[in-house]
Amino acid sequence: MRTESEKTWLLKAVDAFGKRFIVVSPEFEILAASHSTDSAFQYNIIGRKCYDVFYKRTLPCVNCAVEEAMAKDEPTLRPKPDVELEVGSMPCYYAYPIFENNQLVAFASMDFDLPTRQGLEEVLQRANAFLRNLLVSAVDAVIAADKKGRILIFNEMAARILGYDPEKALQEINIGDLYPGHTAYEVMQKLRSDAHGGKGNLRSYHVDLIAKNGDAIPINLNAAIVYESGREIATIGFFHDMREELRMRAELEKTQLQLLQSEKMASLGKLAAGVAHQLNNPLGGITLFSKLILEEYSLEDGVKKDLQRILKDAERCRDTVKELLEFSRQTKRLKRPHDINQAIARTLFLLENQTLFHNIKIVKHLARGLPPITADIQQLNHLLMNIILNAAQAMEGRGAMTLVTRPSKDGLFVQMEIADTGPGIPEDIRSRIFDPFFTTKEEGKGTGLGLSLVYGIVENHGGRIDVHSEPGVGATFIVEFPMATPGDEGDDGGEQD
Repeated sequence: MRTESEKTWLLKAVDAFGKRFIVVSPEFEILAASHSTDSAFQYNIIGRKCYDVFYKRTLPCVNCAVEEAMAKDEPTLRPKPDVELEVGSMPCYYAYPIFENNQLVAFASMDFDLPTRQGLEEVLQRANAFLRNLLVSAVDAVIAADKKGRILIFNEMAARILGYDPEKALQEINIGDLYPGHTAYEVMQKLRSDAHGGKGNLRSYHVDLIAKNGDAIPINLNAAIVYESGREIATIGFFHDMREELRMRAELEKTQLQLLQSEKMASLGKLAAGVAHQLNNPLGGITLFSKLILEEYSLEDGVKKDLQRILKDAERCRDTVKELLEFSRQTKRLKRPHDINQAIARTLFLLENQTLFHNIKIVKHLARGLPPITADIQQLNHLLMNIILNAAQAMEGRGAMTLVTRPSKDGLFVQMEIADTGPGIPEDIRSRIFDPFFTTKEEGKGTGLGLSLVYGIVENHGGRIDVHSEPGVGATFIVEFPMATPGDEGDDGGEQD
């Protein structure tokens, strides 16, 4: 039994509640009320029907918490009258049964619309707004869809990457439309397996998305299934655009290959210089004494032919040594501004009347007004000679050669293209064509130094070189030289005699 003091304090606590707190009979008659409830009326409410006192009704309320608690014999939470059933904004009544000797005798009913609930609603609204802004401004595309594939979330980055209007995406696009073929089905299969980050998760999965214009966008996907009461209700994915990363990776690989090629060229250049100097003296002796014998002695025709063959082979060796010296960059160089169109015209003037070019059509598209490039004219002539002769030999003297000059897209280089209609360069050897001593020509018809020398000249000038080829169609060499800038006059490139 409670003491009188306890009862007093309990009554004070009920009265201090500040909201409606009543006890009603199973017939909805008010048996007791908190002081704040009772004092809200100018007449005695005890013994009257609660629905009549509070709502002027003749029957219990449709959403009556007391009526539901009576039917279930358990506590019940119900919304107030005229309040929409929206989670987060639903002021309620709470009712629970009162038993005496296991008999239901009354119900307690209280107003549950507390100020703390309003504060929670504000916190929830702020949290929802923060989450919405977080998804909208995410650096990756965020796309969520329900089980039927209807888009639920389509943030700004998704719109930017795929080219769709966010509002139209939410209304018109199915998630399956964004994947090629059966990829959407494959993604769901992986999400439902345990092999890709645990069931319901998919981590770092590489996939393509199809943009509005039809382009395939390489994507790194992290996705999850959204569950409710253990059931799948949606999926959400974070799509990271891989295009820039792949471009940078390709640039890095290209730079690494160029560094490797430069190291190979430098090492072989030192070796070539030493070999060239060692060969020069004996070749000079062979040439000199062969000529002396031819001039000072009366010889039979057969002997003369043999000596002439010796001289011819010695001259061929001397040309190879000259290429080795060029390759090793041992001669004095002077870089100055030059017109690349004039260099091309000068080289063609020397070559186009040669027998090899009689059945080759030469097409020129040389841009006017190009800025000069900074180059050593001797090396530039040597580069042009090698590429043009190489193209003519590949066509076996029949076909068409096209020469094009233009500014590069970035506006920092002058670009030159030399294309032929020869057999092209097979893909399996394309990466080796700039290697020293690599040649596809028959033995005795090439040293394999021509394109290596071309590569070295381009590197020495701070330029870029690339080759595109389609077997059976031809090959195109693309060479870029930096545009001349003030102060380039007289630059010797730091080379030694």
